Amino acid sequence: MNIRGIYKTSLIDYPGKISAVLFTGGCNLRCRYCHNPDLAGNWQEMPLSSDEDTLDLLRKRKNLIDGVTISGGEPTLSKDLFSFVEKIKELQLAVKLDSNGLQPGVIRNLVAGGLLDYAAIDIKTSPEKYRLLTDSDVDFSNIAESIEVLRTSGIDYEVRTTCVPAYVTMEDLASIRDAVGRVRKYFLQQFQREARLLDRAWEVIEPYPVETLRQFRDFILTFADRCEIRGI
Repeated sequence: MNIRGIYKTSLIDYPGKISAVLFTGGCNLRCRYCHNPDLAGNWQEMPLSSDEDTLDLLRKRKNLIDGVTISGGEPTLSKDLFSFVEKIKELQLAVKLDSNGLQPGVIRNLVAGGLLDYAAIDIKTSPEKYRLLTDSDVDFSNIAESIEVLRTSGIDYEVRTTCVPAYVTMEDLASIRDAVGRVRKYFLQQFQREARLLDRAWEVIEPYPVETLRQFRDFILTFADRCEIRGI
């Protein structure tokens, strides 16, 4: 599964549950504000946890946690994801997936197999600005398809966007709305420049005032059943 990091216990990564967090190595984006640059770019140099050791850890902690959050990097790039999640579900633990949404086929297969209980899709910015923010060519229709899979699946899900000034504006949010349609939950995340970012030049960017984020939230509520702000 290419697991390159483990948090044994988290109270914040899986809404409403205590979870272990598994971080996979490798990503198909290079988001300039990424807080896990080693997982995105230098993951081969990070310690590798075997599937067997990871499952043994989860087995020992199953009375202390409610579920497992699989994050990254980008976990849908891991070839053994489906079979690995099957083994987690055999432990009767809930599974949450964090993804950038670019592999809708993988998400569809997990949903069809009854292997997901919660999913979070990161939308970085509007389709027009993806290249600027991620240094990657992206087919935004894949992200929209992943959200549609979740919207019709019956499982709980959220969409989230980190609000980087100039890269996430009211116009960008309108473009996102037009591309993905109505969603259940949308979380806006304050840009945090204190962490070691993938692009160190971005550490000088001044985060949005809270009032601006509240204006964004009011707009998001025109196409989301629920919208909250994280990180303020």
